[in-house]
Amino acid sequence: MSEANHYEVASEHRISFGQKTAYGFGMLANQLFAAALGVFMVVLVVGLGMDPLLAGLLGALPRIFDALTDPVMGYISDHTYSKWGRRRPYIFIGAIITGLSFIFMWQVNPGNSQAYTFWYFLLWSLIFYLGYTIFATPYIALGYEMSDDFKERTRLMAAAQIIGQFAWVIAPWSWVIIYNPKLFTSAPEGARFLSVWVGLGCMLIALIPAFICKQKIVPKEEQKRINFQDIKGELASFRKGIITTFKCKPFLQLCVVTFLIFNGFQTIAGFAWYIIVFYLFKGDMGAAGTWPAWFGTISALCTIFFVIPIVTFVSEKIGKKGAFIFSTLISIVGYSMKWWCFNPSNPYLMFLPLPFLAFGIGGLFTLMMSMTADVCDLDELNNGERREGVFGAVYWWMVKLGQAIAIFFSGIILKGVGFKQGQAEQLQSTITGLRIADIVIPIVGALIAIAVIWSYTISEKRANEIRDDLIKRRGKAQLQ
Repeated sequence: MSEANHYEVASEHRISFGQKTAYGFGMLANQLFAAALGVFMVVLVVGLGMDPLLAGLLGALPRIFDALTDPVMGYISDHTYSKWGRRRPYIFIGAIITGLSFIFMWQVNPGNSQAYTFWYFLLWSLIFYLGYTIFATPYIALGYEMSDDFKERTRLMAAAQIIGQFAWVIAPWSWVIIYNPKLFTSAPEGARFLSVWVGLGCMLIALIPAFICKQKIVPKEEQKRINFQDIKGELASFRKGIITTFKCKPFLQLCVVTFLIFNGFQTIAGFAWYIIVFYLFKGDMGAAGTWPAWFGTISALCTIFFVIPIVTFVSEKIGKKGAFIFSTLISIVGYSMKWWCFNPSNPYLMFLPLPFLAFGIGGLFTLMMSMTADVCDLDELNNGERREGVFGAVYWWMVKLGQAIAIFFSGIILKGVGFKQGQAEQLQSTITGLRIADIVIPIVGALIAIAVIWSYTISEKRANEIRDDLIKRRGKAQLQ
């Protein structure tokens, strides 16, 4: 399993603590938007009484739109020249659009018809995800180009994930605030109020990397500007670039693995709330209290202080591929434990699987983002261009397309097991079906992912050979 070759990181490839922290704040905003949205989406079904299938569509359709715009934004970012660089102007603009549209998106009211709420929410969701694409695609690409070193890339992504995971520490408490009758008369009222703080807070945090993070200076002879007078030619170039990206086998493996792990998780992500409330506490919101929030918070804390440091350490010992397989196997143990540890007679047992479960997503994005940066070097060696934006966009295109399918599929599962919105007591068969899906779906995805990644070929030795060949060709990369 071991594939690591223990090179020391040269000083010119190291990323300072301040740069890692600034990039990490961007990840915090990135994940806060996602985490808050996941929490708030429950309001559509439970607070507004929307049909789960319609709620699933509201989760899925904007993400499909988001997935389609990502590659375009990646291409635009890769071919942009300005005195502020290729990435930072878009990070700045996207942060503002995303933060403000999040606020407007949640100004929903129970007095409006279901049809009105559906179309209002859908419109603002599309604006939100357009802004999110403008922000996130260049932001992710920025991280890929901040270091040329195999290990330092993992350390950067580990630092970013540690900071970003605090989103999942904070976000679950939105449930507590939104559903607190002492604060708000209804959940939609709580969502309207809290969305203002979430939107503005995320916007300000997301702006930090736009002002602080350094970005790679790409030699002009290796890149070309977008020629707006030759749109047909640009479309042909864009199409060729996408095809070339999909022909890269190591990159395809990373995309498929992420699709399987993350979207297996996304399909069942909201089920924890339903299982805690309707299985452990028989639909009694008051009795459930802060239990769902603690479940999310402790899971995130396990990721921050336990999982990411271990995965980073293991990756330096046995390589990134080995570390991924290691972390995924541990997550399977955690998912299996949920059958016995979700016990109405002892709710505290629900916390036992969390350190194991956290290895799934915590290991995934720490390693996959670092491995994608390695793939970008291979692509430059083979094709002569720096295309972090396109690779990041296609990678997240796969994630978001799968996420859209996963969210819609979760609505189908809720409907299929017979969940009745607005009803405290659910049938035993409904709860059992939900619990089986909560365990089986992510385990199957994890096992297939391990099979897919098994033949991945970019080891530390190979990554350093690629970097050395690139330096011989175009010199050492410079940051500004």
